Amino acid sequence: MQLKILHTNDVHSNFDNFSKIASIINKVRDENTLILDAGDFTDFKNIALQGTKGQAGTDLLSIAGYDAASIGNNETFALLPTLEYMASNSRVPYISSNLTKKDGSKINGVNSSIILEKAGLKILLIGLSPDLGPFNPLLGFHLKNSKEAIKEELNENKGKYDLVILIDHIGTERDFNIAQEIPDIDIIISSHDHKLFQKAKIVNKTIINSAGEYGEHLGYMIVDYNGSGLSLLDSGVISSGDEQENQHVLASLKENNIIARKNLSSPLYFIDKSLTHDNIEENPICNLIADGLRDFLKCDIGLINGGICNGGIKKGPVTDLKLIEICPSPLNPTSFNIKGKYLRQALEESLDGSNCLKEGRGPGFRGRFVGKLHLSGGEIYCSDDKIDKILINGYPLEDEKLYSVASSDYLQRGSGYESLSKNQDTAYRAEYLRDIIRIYADKKEFIDNSFIERWVKS
Repeated sequence: MQLKILHTNDVHSNFDNFSKIASIINKVRDENTLILDAGDFTDFKNIALQGTKGQAGTDLLSIAGYDAASIGNNETFALLPTLEYMASNSRVPYISSNLTKKDGSKINGVNSSIILEKAGLKILLIGLSPDLGPFNPLLGFHLKNSKEAIKEELNENKGKYDLVILIDHIGTERDFNIAQEIPDIDIIISSHDHKLFQKAKIVNKTIINSAGEYGEHLGYMIVDYNGSGLSLLDSGVISSGDEQENQHVLASLKENNIIARKNLSSPLYFIDKSLTHDNIEENPICNLIADGLRDFLKCDIGLINGGICNGGIKKGPVTDLKLIEICPSPLNPTSFNIKGKYLRQALEESLDGSNCLKEGRGPGFRGRFVGKLHLSGGEIYCSDDKIDKILINGYPLEDEKLYSVASSDYLQRGSGYESLSKNQDTAYRAEYLRDIIRIYADKKEFIDNSFIERWVKS
């Protein structure tokens, strides 16, 4: 009995590409085809997702004919209530065997595994989600041990299936390890590290494939099951680049965009000054974030990079839509302690405009450039090419002194400014950086203070 498996992973809401994937699926599928997604399909940088609690994404999976999807980290970034709403209202089953609520109870709408019949075969689908360490409880989740979770599903469904397919979001290296240790898994659809396999790999008789990222490719495998074993007949990836877009996908996305924008466009409040933005110059919107972080986390200083915003806010109404547009990154307020010499190094790098315009890569980052550092609780006195003096709360910066810093998990990791990674005593908050804007742009004193320059010409 032959089975065709089509699969995607790490689409990250690149729905223009996905509309092409949907067209390819329509061309190559038949009655013996299983269609799966391995997580990070719904990246909440997308307005349609934000304004429909993820419903826009589940609608697209349904239109394209998917049979199941696993839950990646981006499906959890909008917090537990949104995941439960999305999974409970989806026509496509969401699967994760290791993801639970923070208290260990079941997440509404999420399956630990499912059994589907296709090509005359009973197929056990098991999902896995990635462990986000200290962020798990902040987001409302708990992660069980991955291998133990798989074994539980295998034991509970013993005798009920012919094949086992693991669709997970934990990375290819860990998948290779699972294939070595749990031989009962026949196929793994791998993801999370965005690997593109031109052909499926076989590890300890387990077939593993991964289709890259951003909807640029559709993965496929054709396998044959003879009652006692599985053989791989063909595998690979199909580029979506030259394919026509699927009009049903585009129409659904357009409709959900209209609904989302309406849901997100009610004014929260009004501001009487425009908070402008710039990537290489000090600007009010980022000063506001730095000031807000310092107050919110009660630290010596606030520190944020300009690239965290994609734009500013004009004088007038502030809406959730505008906050998502200008600050889409799912990054969190984060505090840490760090020596003054490492702060000095980062600020010196920030004086160079070419450093500010470096590509801002890193987990959760949804901007383009790293951007200039903005400081709250201090002043930097500088000439055109060097820093002459740094004051922290009126006193000269001391290289060996520890300072408490209110910032983001992006900078805490050293993304963009490597010296900032040399910190200690890290603590995270569940809010997003755009929540800091929402809270503090409604306070007149913080608006006014955001126009006070902290980078001062000597």
